[in-house]
Amino acid sequence: MHNLGRVREDLRAEAITITGADGAELEAYLASPLGDQPHAGVVVIHHMPGFDWSTKEITRRLAANGYHAIMPNIHWHDAPGASPDDAAAASRAKGGVPDERLVGDVSGSIEHLRSLPGFSGKIGIIGHCSGGRQAFLAGCRLDVDAVVDCYGAFVVGDPPAQTGLKIGPIAGLTPDLSAPLLGLFGAEDAYPDTAQVAELRQILADDGKEFEFHTFEGAGHAFFSVDRPSYRVDAANAGWELIFRFFGEHLAVAA
Repeated sequence: MHNLGRVREDLRAEAITITGADGAELEAYLASPLGDQPHAGVVVIHHMPGFDWSTKEITRRLAANGYHAIMPNIHWHDAPGASPDDAAAASRAKGGVPDERLVGDVSGSIEHLRSLPGFSGKIGIIGHCSGGRQAFLAGCRLDVDAVVDCYGAFVVGDPPAQTGLKIGPIAGLTPDLSAPLLGLFGAEDAYPDTAQVAELRQILADDGKEFEFHTFEGAGHAFFSVDRPSYRVDAANAGWELIFRFFGEHLAVAA
């Protein structure tokens, strides 16, 4: 079992600028272990609330466990330089992040990881909430080694009209999924609910994809979010164990 307390402290974390979709320059957050050892890379896709401190903590946690981790600010295109709340509001007002732009930003993030000294060549993607859906999307559109979807809504099913989101289900892309998938869900979540999770499970099985799903009782949406009432410590800790085991299996650096 992964020891959540056995982490490294020799890290560097900083705001950087990368080239994203359509050649646009955008803000990103990079956290890396120090030293010359090779490390795999992980792209962190933030939730709809945006490029906030809690997702930066997730990025640093991945670095503390031995990964180059980068989080692009995918709302930057809609409100460059704005606060996370204002940028998220601007993105929502436009119907959310367009799928093609998201793929371009993740691709740019991967290219930045590839440029880092000591990069091992292995790439993982992880996202929460809308970022979970976008991690699935990127895993279907880009060549990666591992994908983690944390309660990603609307991989199957359409968003309610009142959300104003201009996105649709993407389960039809499943044949193109390039990597094993780990899905972490809450039994009390409404988006995705247990029926939608079961539907996605069947689609993945029918397409012969490598995946594992875990659903946590007593947890709803955003159970990883330590700054929200939805936080469920037992589910989150168990989820982190699964994430690090999964990445350890699929992003391992050859001896």
